Amino acid sequence: MTDVLAYVARRIRQLRTTYGETGLSQEALAKQLGIAANTVSRWETGAYKPDLADLEKLSRFFKQSILTFFPQDADPVKKETEALLRAAEALPADDVEELIRFAEFRRAKNIHKTIGKTKSE
Repeated sequence: MTDVLAYVARRIRQLRTTYGETGLSQEALAKQLGIAANTVSRWETGAYKPDLADLEKLSRFFKQSILTFFPQDADPVKKETEALLRAAEALPADDVEELIRFAEFRRAKNIHKTIGKTKSE
């Protein structure tokens, strides 16, 4: 299992087991997401790679950014990011939230493409 896939698996399990006061069973989470319970198990073991739609469902259910499922790199803020922040300053709060979700989804999509690939690819 690649490092990113292992990270995704750990984050799903961590969010599930620490949800609320007692955590959720795999079955309870699966029911909330409308999927088979063994799918959650396979995500947590890295046997299955959740697709972006699955990660989006999980992020909304747990009220987390979709990026919480991926390791964060330590890159410094880039000029493009600063320009995006300046442009977003004048937007209404609802638009800023939608812009954040869009940007996070696009970043997650790029990271998601690398899951399962070896370093030599």
